[in-house]
Amino acid sequence: MSAPSLATVRNRLETLIALAGLLERVERAGVKVGAEQYRSLVRQVSLALNDELPVDALQAVLGAHPAAAELYENLHYEQSGLSRSPLERSINAELLAGQVLAKAALRG
Repeated sequence: MSAPSLATVRNRLETLIALAGLLERVERAGVKVGAEQYRSLVRQVSLALNDELPVDALQAVLGAHPAAAELYENLHYEQSGLSRSPLERSINAELLAGQVLAKAALRG
């Protein structure tokens, strides 16, 4: 399989930046969208995040768009866990999940 051309990489990157910016506005700025529109946007961002891009460029986009970074982290959780989240937040999430599971086990 041959490497993508510079123009292809540029197009992929521009698409990801545009979609990540839109997702950021929806997530952080409270822009109202319907459920199907939101699912469609997340699907499009997910596909763009899976495109072959230079690592440095991808990291720059994720650093500028926290909502896309969170989605990326969720999509790649099996390989890298919560690698983009601050350690304290990751630990707190793990502890909370353990508490919820323990409570559920007692009720079950």
